[in-house]
Amino acid sequence: MNLKLTYLINSGFLVEGEDFLLVFDDYREPEGTVERALESGKTSYVFASHAHFDHFDRHILAFAPRVSRYIFGYDIRHAPGARDFPADKTVYMETYQDWEDEHIAVCSFDSTDAGVSFLVTWKETGTKIFHAGDFNWWDWTGEDDRTRRLAENGFKKQLKRLEGLEADVAFFPVDGRLGPSMEKGAREFIRVAEVKNLIAMHSVGFPAWKPSEGFFPEGARIPVWAPTSAGESRVISC
Repeated sequence: MNLKLTYLINSGFLVEGEDFLLVFDDYREPEGTVERALESGKTSYVFASHAHFDHFDRHILAFAPRVSRYIFGYDIRHAPGARDFPADKTVYMETYQDWEDEHIAVCSFDSTDAGVSFLVTWKETGTKIFHAGDFNWWDWTGEDDRTRRLAENGFKKQLKRLEGLEADVAFFPVDGRLGPSMEKGAREFIRVAEVKNLIAMHSVGFPAWKPSEGFFPEGARIPVWAPTSAGESRVISC
């Protein structure tokens, strides 16, 4: 099947299938892409991985009449405006939790920053979408050695929980602010997960990322997309 992916901003993406829409971490999308897509009447779900301002914004409440469920990381429960979301349409997921309805199955994983990451399966086709949220190897240049070791250990501990994960599409941070470490997390992730398409995110204001030599495991290569402007889209086959 074909999926249309549209970049919203930062870690925000719209995933459009033949009969469904998945919206991830839409916090400040300037093009009205989601509003127009929801007019299609497709079965729609809105995800927010955690409460950071660049992942969750109350404007998505306006989507409520056309959304089947809001599926949020647990920490959003206490975010400003969270109580305004309809209780019968809102699911808060703890780490390592499963939730499903007749259309989708969702598994949550831990983050190395805040909230959760999501693995979403569209049941009718078995299509699997992974959105990492802020799970990454946050190895900041200039931090002291102890802090950097803690970041590495935390990332690798969680990475073990992702071994063998399968995803048709994986959205993963490749943040230009990390400089020489920007692709370290994504590089390790694709070595433990079976990913068919890798989409870079969380890098506003930086040039489009291109994988460095040695990024891919020996003998393997997967399609990569690193959008930079809101509204960019790409159709992929799964």
